[in-house]
Amino acid sequence: MVPDFQDESVKESAGASAPGGTPLNRMVVALVALLGLLVALYMMAYAAGLTGPILCNVGNCEAVQNSQFSRIGGIPVAVFGAVGYLALMVVGLLGLEPKFIGAWWVSVSLLGGGIIGVVFSAYLTYLEAYVIHAWCQWCVSSAIIMVLAFLFSFPEIKRMRGSS
Repeated sequence: MVPDFQDESVKESAGASAPGGTPLNRMVVALVALLGLLVALYMMAYAAGLTGPILCNVGNCEAVQNSQFSRIGGIPVAVFGAVGYLALMVVGLLGLEPKFIGAWWVSVSLLGGGIIGVVFSAYLTYLEAYVIHAWCQWCVSSAIIMVLAFLFSFPEIKRMRGSS
């Protein structure tokens, strides 16, 4: 039996009544953030000495990971990436809950987190290109993943406009 979307109770349970429609983009942000989290965890394991040589087919990951820019205040940059990706993933998943579909804080968090992540990734990419003069495939992958997470958060703009 196909659900009748004319019935208001079915609309609500399907999330169709949310401003901007069903938050498919939030599912995608959560999945993309999970992928970024896995990359960041691998880089954290390397920074902690839990792995052997870093697996790097393109570029010079060792040079990037052993540079003075691989830590901020003694904390590996990968830790900041893991925290950021984990936050995006959690907010994306919470935003799927019916009670949070229209919540402004979910939209602001996804967009704001994406902006912060893209700016931080751009800074790190600048350091690779113009200061370290070496590339790390994992860092570039993380930057691409963060841009994707940010792009998939764009529907939140419409959702925020609809909730005001």
